Amino acid sequence: MKIFVSYLYDNKKSILLWIIFGALNFFLGFLYRIPTERTWLWVALCCIFGGIAGGYDFFKYHSRHTEMALFQKQIHLDVEKLPRPESLLERDYYNLLKQMSFNLKEMENSAQQNEQNVLDYYTLWVHQIKIPIAALRLILQDEECEAAEEMNVQLFKIEQYVELVLQYLRLESPSTDYRFQETELNEIICEAVKKYAPLFIRKRLPLYYETVHCRVLTDSKWLGFVLEQVLSNALKYTKEGSISIYLENSKTLVVEDTGIGINPEDLPRVGERSFTGYMGRQDRNATGLGLYLCKTILSKLGHSLSIESEPGKGTKVIIGLNSVPLEAE
Repeated sequence: MKIFVSYLYDNKKSILLWIIFGALNFFLGFLYRIPTERTWLWVALCCIFGGIAGGYDFFKYHSRHTEMALFQKQIHLDVEKLPRPESLLERDYYNLLKQMSFNLKEMENSAQQNEQNVLDYYTLWVHQIKIPIAALRLILQDEECEAAEEMNVQLFKIEQYVELVLQYLRLESPSTDYRFQETELNEIICEAVKKYAPLFIRKRLPLYYETVHCRVLTDSKWLGFVLEQVLSNALKYTKEGSISIYLENSKTLVVEDTGIGINPEDLPRVGERSFTGYMGRQDRNATGLGLYLCKTILSKLGHSLSIESEPGKGTKVIIGLNSVPLEAE
């Protein structure tokens, strides 16, 4: 019914003109004293033929509307698949859409190329910067003083920041690939803990962790990166107390610390790009990028992330490892 009303509205000028001609026919018949029956017969014939022509035109109108509606539901719109234009004005619109589509593809291709160039540059930069970092680490191995130990810690942080930049660029790239397979969660946790062991020792923070027996369908590299970021935050904001890693149930991993915590008003926005919150503003080095990456990565892996925290008492980062149904490799 809505389509029919739209059709009448789109053809309102023709309908109004038809009504005016009908009224004019009656008026001329009255002036020239033409029998009323003849006038009505003429109007009836016009209505019959006009109705047939209008019905056919409405059928075409409805068909083209249906085609356009189906076309809009396509994921990738291709102008070439549009219904063929039937009038000069439609051809003008069709040509305009083709030109706009071509320009859009050119812009997308240019943007992808620029993005790939940036990714290639930073990938090369990361590999090159690792050489002087490794050289400095070798030099510091021969030094046995507190300053050398502190320099090693700072070098480790530099490596983590460099890796953070690279993973951020990879995550934003459309060519990022994910390799899903069933993996022992314990192996991923142990790798992350081993990497941050020097910082635990340096800060004299105990870690409570018991071997977990759980297989998860995930990308081990990306999930490992998430765990590293969560541990990094826990170490960064925990001055005393401890850090614990445990399974809350068969598919929920918890990383809990006794750090400074997060204000209740900031919790809903944790994980937004560049959001640091009140506690983060106290630390000028905070960027909010780590948790944003964690939340985005887990979402793409089919996992979830939630945070429970209380200022001054600590934070619980809860990672739900339930996955969408996928076929393991």
